[in-house]
Amino acid sequence: MAQVREGDLRKLAILFERHHRRVFNFFVHMCGDRDMSEDLAQEVFFRMLRYRSGYDEKRPFAAWMYQIARNLNTDRMQRRKGELQLVPVDAEDEFAVHEPRSGEMDAEEALRKRQEIELLQRALNRLPGDKREILVLSRFQDLKYEEIAHILGCEIGAVKVRVYRAVRALGEMYRELAGERAS
Repeated sequence: MAQVREGDLRKLAILFERHHRRVFNFFVHMCGDRDMSEDLAQEVFFRMLRYRSGYDEKRPFAAWMYQIARNLNTDRMQRRKGELQLVPVDAEDEFAVHEPRSGEMDAEEALRKRQEIELLQRALNRLPGDKREILVLSRFQDLKYEEIAHILGCEIGAVKVRVYRAVRALGEMYRELAGERAS
């Protein structure tokens, strides 16, 4: 990115190839619309080009990139404020929570696992945006707490607390949905 900042715009293509899928994945988890996610991911790279002079090599690149993605997602949510934003549950979706593959699993066990995965995905979708975002960044994007702290502009300890609270909220939502299913 430092080379892009200095004027070698061809290097942005390399960054796009390396990071496009992760940015797309972030948006799929946040909004659930693949077409919109593709548009938003491309917009992130346009903004990286537009704001390249603001890139600071002292900050991790991923933190800068996800900050742009986060800001774009916030803009999107403000424009669509008041609409319910749930990510569709699709167990075949490569970005959804996946069931483990096992050749030894019988049909009944496989069905039970699939139902649990779908229930977990529904619980994740019902979390408030900030809790879903912290789980997406930490669990699906595999970012380190330090990187997330840079993105969120807070201390690592605050990230740990937010992740803990989000996991707890996810568990509560999962149990609530499981109770509805059992009824």
